[in-house]
Amino acid sequence: MNDTIEEANFRSSASLGAPVEISDSPWVVMKFGGTSVSTAENWALIAGLIRNRIADGLNPVVVHSALKGVSNDLDDVLQAGAAGKTSTSLDAIRDQHYELAAALKIDGPALLDDTLLELQQLVAGVRLIREVSVRVRVRIMALGELMATRLSAEYLRSVDVPVEWLDARDLLTSASKSGGQRERDYLSARCNVAPDRALQDHLRVIDKVILTQGFIARNEWGETVLLGRGGSDTSAAYLAARLQARRLEIWSDVPGMFTADPRVVPSARLLLALRYDEAQELASAGSTVLHPRCLSPLRPYKIPLFIRCTSAPAMSGTVVSSVTEEVEPQVKGICLRNGLTLISMDGIDMWHEVGFLARAFAVFSEHSVSIGLVSTSETNVTVSIDTADGMLVEDSERALLSDLEHLCRVRAIRDCSAVSLVGRKIRTILARLAPALEVFEEEKIHLMSQAANDLNLSFVVDQGQGPRLVRKLHASIIRKSGGSPVFGRSWERLFHGDTAAVHAHDAWWMRKRSQLLELADKHLNAYVYDRESVSQAARNLLQLKNIDRVLYAVKANFNAELLQTLAGEGVDFECVSPGEVEWIEQVLSDVDLERILFTPNFAPRDEYEWGIKKGLQVTLDNLYPLERWPEIFKGAELFIRVDPGQGRGHHEHVKTAGVHSKFGIPRFEIDDLKQLVDDAGATVVGIHAHTGSGIMDPDNWRSVAVELVQVAQQFPSVRCIDLGGGIGVPEKPGDKPFDLIKLDQALKEIRASYPQYQIWLEPGRYLVAQAGILLTHVTQIKGKGEMRYVGVGTGMNSLIRPALYGSYHEIVNLTKADETPTDTVTVVGPICETGDRLGSDRLLPPCEENDVILIANAGAYGYVMSSQYNRRDVATEIVI
Repeated sequence: MNDTIEEANFRSSASLGAPVEISDSPWVVMKFGGTSVSTAENWALIAGLIRNRIADGLNPVVVHSALKGVSNDLDDVLQAGAAGKTSTSLDAIRDQHYELAAALKIDGPALLDDTLLELQQLVAGVRLIREVSVRVRVRIMALGELMATRLSAEYLRSVDVPVEWLDARDLLTSASKSGGQRERDYLSARCNVAPDRALQDHLRVIDKVILTQGFIARNEWGETVLLGRGGSDTSAAYLAARLQARRLEIWSDVPGMFTADPRVVPSARLLLALRYDEAQELASAGSTVLHPRCLSPLRPYKIPLFIRCTSAPAMSGTVVSSVTEEVEPQVKGICLRNGLTLISMDGIDMWHEVGFLARAFAVFSEHSVSIGLVSTSETNVTVSIDTADGMLVEDSERALLSDLEHLCRVRAIRDCSAVSLVGRKIRTILARLAPALEVFEEEKIHLMSQAANDLNLSFVVDQGQGPRLVRKLHASIIRKSGGSPVFGRSWERLFHGDTAAVHAHDAWWMRKRSQLLELADKHLNAYVYDRESVSQAARNLLQLKNIDRVLYAVKANFNAELLQTLAGEGVDFECVSPGEVEWIEQVLSDVDLERILFTPNFAPRDEYEWGIKKGLQVTLDNLYPLERWPEIFKGAELFIRVDPGQGRGHHEHVKTAGVHSKFGIPRFEIDDLKQLVDDAGATVVGIHAHTGSGIMDPDNWRSVAVELVQVAQQFPSVRCIDLGGGIGVPEKPGDKPFDLIKLDQALKEIRASYPQYQIWLEPGRYLVAQAGILLTHVTQIKGKGEMRYVGVGTGMNSLIRPALYGSYHEIVNLTKADETPTDTVTVVGPICETGDRLGSDRLLPPCEENDVILIANAGAYGYVMSSQYNRRDVATEIVI
């Protein structure tokens, strides 16, 4: 069989000169992810891709996932059922499938009603006994793929693609060395990958496109098993191996593997060709494009893996194979893996003790816990375990630690992230990497591990520091252009480089570009705020049906005109100091003090006295004031800020919950709180929490609400739950806006279950961040080797967020906004600090002195955190 177009490209670009072996098998396995199969537009593209494979004389086997988000929704349904509650996610699952069916012009109810009824009955059983057995969990989770493939098979038939729907459980059987009865054997099963001539003959007789499910298989007793989260990749790889396929194609919402996560580093470069071990190392270290387990079935049979983007099928992607001879020592990726827990095992007696590691690791095996990274010394062994997938429940972790304590002293270090440098022959280039590794100088490194295969150097740090470290490492280690032929174009250039600008033309600052350029002529540096954008953000929140009150966190931006705008829209205010309250009174001369929530933190006694005397609604977030100054609160109606236990957000410093955060009363002190409130003669009327900033998952607030309700039920006088703020805003080009509709739907469930409580929100950044920009001018341009610096008129003295948090702000040359961006540069300010960088590796048009530079999303925590460091003036403020 002749090469297809893809294989010809593979020979010319991916092999890098090595001899290429391509099977003459007629089978090609095509796997499509949840995002790819969730829209009618994508299914039109998929049908075209299948027709192309048929035209090339190939036999396509299509494997795909559940619709986007459905597996998470099914998980939510199970959790709610186990608590004896009804989840609105059931309705969301049904509606999502029906809407896709309608868009595909097929009859969704006729295809799915039986399956949806089965789902309802299974969930009703869970809710009745308030328990989820592993077999029931597997049956319910499998329904996502089964429903999605029923729709897709019918659609393909409707557009004249000859297709046969097959149940993956008839194609893949799990194999277990332990008898197959452990929980992990049901939730993360492994299958036989040996070539199967009978299966090949059976599918050949069908003589149609085969369409089946990812993620599911059966065991030897005929029971359904799952292949673990991300298991659809693995399903496709198993089938490719059993069919001895010509190639496996994985189609997703990205065109391949990159040198870093493009959401964190937009200048990350596409990796055109990787060996199996490199791709597996990248996937294991945190690259989410592939599941690590999908490579081992392919490698023994040298089946190449093509990664492509469904929405841009002509775009070059990544090819994983055994054929590349590119062996230059170099780092090919900077990866970040969150959700790690370290288990530290100490003991003097373990020094030279024969068999200690064997006994310790046997305990992990008995609890079905897989070990990741390992670091040893004479008196300590520390290992990492992955808790991000939720497979290690709290009870299992407790039992593991309890059994280990029989061997040694044990300590769990939670909420960690691994930052990994992945490449070839890392040990040989450590000296070259040394300057880049200085980014860890002020970080607490819990564990460092150098892989035995010399493909990985990992550092485990506190979760939340990872994105900033990845950006800095990538800027120092990965070349912006050129270099090894395995490096392709950057994410920015692939998706934006051929257009006139990298930014969104519908941003308010593009619509008002001429006005901004005129302002820039009069000011070297200026914060500019768009009043209408603030008003619109306020209206977006106030229109939510399940929110009773919106309070603006004044600390985000205390500009007088913006405060007046928000007040006029009906937004109230949350203040953290007497100074903020007095400023509100000055700016809004007739303000009703009932519109202010006063939330001091570790403040002196006189601030609480002042707030109570003034008649403000006061929030307490510590037992200390009630223990030491109870007389202040006699007869007072109080809000209580609780710690829901886990913080979230874009950086460790903005997470405002969890054991490492100073905010909130922990749940285990609630009984003490009740007694202290009674002793003081106070009344609790509101329960409040705030988990962090920059959170893009609407379900976060549902989880927070559930926590608050559980506390509120212990205080009969509570009439309000305050969910805090933290609603994220899009940071980078292509980021999706926060889904307010989904937030409203999540809170609808809470309101329906607990109608006695009002629901409040306290947004800060959401209301003002996108409304503000920082204008400055190019002062100088500098080149140092391949590094290009663009100096501007202000820096961390005006906008400290990039230096303090590693925050990303879009940067645009407003003067040349219509020109094609061609230069990758680092934008720096005039402050005498190495950290005075406003943006690294940004794609801009060629910059010249006096060009106007715009820094976006600067309306929150910009001017209010500025200083006159180096005795440089702060940018002025202008409202338009």
